[in-house]
Amino acid sequence: MRSFFKYVLATVTGITIVVILFFVLIIGLVMSTISQSSSKDADVPSNAVLYVSLNHDITERTSENPLEGLNMPGYASTKSLGLNDIVARIAAAKTDSRIKGIYLNPSYVNTGMASLKEIHDALQDFKSSGKFIVAYSDSYTQKAYYLASVADKIYLNPEGSLEFNGLSSSIAFVKEALQKLGVEMQVVKVGTYKSAVEPFLLNEMSPANRLQVTSYLESMYGSFLENIAEGRKISVDSLRYVADNYLIRNAEDAVKHKFVDGRLHKDELLTEIKKRLGVEEKKDIPAVSLLDYTGGSTSEQTGDRIAVVYAYGDIVDGEGSDTNIGGDRFSRELRKLRRDDRVKAVVLRVNSPGGSALASDIIAREVELTRQVKPIVVSMGDYAASGGYYISALADSIFAERETLTGSIGVFGLIPNLQGLLNNKLGVHFDEVKTGRFSGLMSSPDKPLTEEERAIIQGDVNRVYNTFIGKVAQGRKLSTNAVDSIGQGRVWTGLQAEGHGLVDGIGGIDRAISAAAAKAKLKNYKLAYYPTVKDPFSSILGTSKERIKAWMLADELGDYRQYVEQLRTITRSSGIQARMPYTIEIR
Repeated sequence: MRSFFKYVLATVTGITIVVILFFVLIIGLVMSTISQSSSKDADVPSNAVLYVSLNHDITERTSENPLEGLNMPGYASTKSLGLNDIVARIAAAKTDSRIKGIYLNPSYVNTGMASLKEIHDALQDFKSSGKFIVAYSDSYTQKAYYLASVADKIYLNPEGSLEFNGLSSSIAFVKEALQKLGVEMQVVKVGTYKSAVEPFLLNEMSPANRLQVTSYLESMYGSFLENIAEGRKISVDSLRYVADNYLIRNAEDAVKHKFVDGRLHKDELLTEIKKRLGVEEKKDIPAVSLLDYTGGSTSEQTGDRIAVVYAYGDIVDGEGSDTNIGGDRFSRELRKLRRDDRVKAVVLRVNSPGGSALASDIIAREVELTRQVKPIVVSMGDYAASGGYYISALADSIFAERETLTGSIGVFGLIPNLQGLLNNKLGVHFDEVKTGRFSGLMSSPDKPLTEEERAIIQGDVNRVYNTFIGKVAQGRKLSTNAVDSIGQGRVWTGLQAEGHGLVDGIGGIDRAISAAAAKAKLKNYKLAYYPTVKDPFSSILGTSKERIKAWMLADELGDYRQYVEQLRTITRSSGIQARMPYTIEIR
């Protein structure tokens, strides 16, 4: 009888927990719905400032999360906006008579350099309206200061800091760690600069890789300095001198070198903004946050459609998920848009370091077929490299930011040999029976490749590379020899790529949309965005496991999470890869 009650109690407890979790999800959904409906009709006071902080992860596109704001494992505890909404809302504020200026309050900005440039340009465009931008922070990272440099006035807390010491990019090498585990990475590749596999083979950058990293980093740094120089009216040479000698250590140094206009406490900053608005000192500043501001009611453009397709994340075989580019899913999306008579042009927004060569080719085929029916223009984000460039090459036109990292035209295969780990450390052995000499090719994880097997794989890699450069040559109207000379896995910035004929012009997604409209001869059109965003509640139920795992990884490892994710992505990749070298983080 005691056991009976114990099991009954356990069952009831389990059901209760499930019910509680279910109601938490429902409450979160209702709260989000209320919040979203109220934000659509956000009460923007007259004579207001738009508060912009951007102190959150910035993705390509705002994701729907009905539990946003709830502190639950796997879900964000604060609101966030994608690049698309950040730019659109700043643009709306430019013509909103209720908004008189922007209070820019960044301390760090977690996004890539190309996305940073698009936000910078949106702020610059806002400023052209004659409205003010005032920047203030307790501390500025370099990316935060880059945005602040657009402002009419920049202020810093008297005890605050400003980071300005040049850009850097570091790589984690795991060769010796794998050796200690008894793991050997067997690499087959094409491309002198195809360095995605170097962390598994070396303890430092190869000379070729160091050359390319130095080249694109200097190109990005040049653009970075030029924009700051324009905003602050300081020469590029002076900026370089300050960075090279680490002359800014504190707020006093920042004022001395004219990086900021003054040292202010928060209350003094608020007084400054009140004066600009003509608000009495004892009253609060009328304000609305960029997170809540939607631009008010706008009349929807009518007419034909331009489809904007967001392709961001790793390129993977099959359907993929919301956070990557599934070859089957995206080829199907393009096929539907090609057959849709309402859609007169397509803009493919690519932000990807690449991935599966096969999936890239499947998507590239649909881009080619779409081009035969209607204009298709590519807009490149932070990355459009290797497989990301593969799916772009056959478009009518390609636009990138100067800071975009692209190219990396090369492929590789990575086959782990776990003989040392399995046989020597764990005592695990494999044996097999074969009907042919190559029946067991790559089937046993504890056996190294033979010379014949390596030659077979190298032949496949060479074939994929030749197909890759052939498609680039076709799309860009270059010879295959010319493509090979600028290929070999080398990464270029958008500015460098334009010089080599890999992109047609410098600009963000707005320029790509304008180019698509011009090619389709459209004057009146509306934008339609794809893939369609999933119902947020369904999305949560479908991806809770992945979200919780990501949350736990981030909680335990912090900034070091990227190295684990990088290793996991590479080692889990199957087939021949057209992937950018590792994850490039610019600081």
